[in-house]
Amino acid sequence: MKKENMYTDAEQGESKEMNEQNTQSGIRCRLVGENGNIFNLVGLAIRALKRGGRTDLVEPLQQEVFASESYDEALANIMKYVEVE
Repeated sequence: MKKENMYTDAEQGESKEMNEQNTQSGIRCRLVGENGNIFNLVGLAIRALKRGGRTDLVEPLQQEVFASESYDEALANIMKYVEVE
């Protein structure tokens, strides 16, 4: 039996905004001046999250970055999780 969507578009938008706010860790990560290879940048962000005690954000960060369709989108996704210096 097909389960119907219980949320309105407005409610879904609110929960998406809440999720985006909850992913920003406030942890600073130096990416400027580093090797720009996306795998390197993800590794630096992951190390910063682990040092800051936010291991709960590592997997979602990886999933979002590796699902990105462009380099710019991948960088934007990293910036959702860490404060880039």
